[in-house]
Amino acid sequence: MGAAVNVRRSNGAARSRIRKRLLSRANGRPICALCGQPIDTSLRTPHPGSMEIDEKLPVSKGGDPFDLDNCQLTHRRCNQRKGNHQYTRLDTDPNAKPAPPAPKPIPLSRQW
Repeated sequence: MGAAVNVRRSNGAARSRIRKRLLSRANGRPICALCGQPIDTSLRTPHPGSMEIDEKLPVSKGGDPFDLDNCQLTHRRCNQRKGNHQYTRLDTDPNAKPAPPAPKPIPLSRQW
């Protein structure tokens, strides 16, 4: 049995065209679709702040990696944090640590 083919890499020319079209839509100053922060296009993979193409509907759930309307520009770290989920905006800063659990209320008197 052969290894699974990564459809995103099967047609590099099409992915390059999508990347260029998404960049032109952003006038060369892309904003991460997940965290809302600017993306530094001078950073290269594997830098966490580098630019990646994310599928809004993941390929594993039937999304088309070559459909421009299914693609958005993100930071690498934001895309990795999103993982295989279908949502388009992270609610928190990707660098933020999770909030500590709320303290349990202190009993002020005993129940008799």
